[in-house]
Amino acid sequence: MQDIVLTDLLQTLLTLSHDLGNSAHEWSILGEGNTSACVDAETFFVKASGSQLADLTADQLVRVRLEPFLTAITSGVAYSDEDTEAMLQDARVDSGARMPSVETMFHADLLGSFGARFVGHTHVASINSLLCSDAGWSAVQQGYLFPDAIVVCGVAPCFVPYVDPGLALARAIHQAVESYRSDYGVTPKTIYLRSHGLIALGGSAAEVLAITRMADKAAKIMIGALACGAPRFLGADVVARISGRKDEHLRQRALGLTVTA
Repeated sequence: MQDIVLTDLLQTLLTLSHDLGNSAHEWSILGEGNTSACVDAETFFVKASGSQLADLTADQLVRVRLEPFLTAITSGVAYSDEDTEAMLQDARVDSGARMPSVETMFHADLLGSFGARFVGHTHVASINSLLCSDAGWSAVQQGYLFPDAIVVCGVAPCFVPYVDPGLALARAIHQAVESYRSDYGVTPKTIYLRSHGLIALGGSAAEVLAITRMADKAAKIMIGALACGAPRFLGADVVARISGRKDEHLRQRALGLTVTA
């Protein structure tokens, strides 16, 4: 039975990876982006370094232990590049498996510390058009432009300034999510990494895909609104109303999304 469950999980993660890596979406190309899924309280699957989402295979998903990364992120101890590489190698359940992505660390934290079941990290072209611009970065922090972004992507994105990928980024994400949870009382569904990309957190692979799709649409609308003139942002009262409506909760459940309130 355990083998069947793992096979199903692997197939679900592969399908998500292929969707996120579909070049027609312009979400990730070549070796960009990575995905992960929680296996149990101690381990998870994550994309191997250098592999491509679009044609990812089962042997390019590596099962790794959570604990080494959770300890490293919260320890405050300095790690050299060599220390980080050794940690990635030693965390593999199968020592003969491929090398996990260097971004495995933030996947471990989002799955192990903040309750996500699936995580998808992409370099969405529309989103990066904003995150790589001072005006765009400022605009996305001012709020949403339309209600369905709230329904699918949560009450607000979480924002992280540019940090070197690896342990430093994982620590910055951890701090940003902790601050977000203190402010909003929930875990974010989207994390925007400045000059880098999007992280979508979901209770299912379908939710990660839906969040990525809606975040892409929201970015395209933001770009259009900026081109037309001053974007008209929804107020905090509108966000609270939409996120608290019972009919919107029904829509979230029907779409397989985590209910926001």
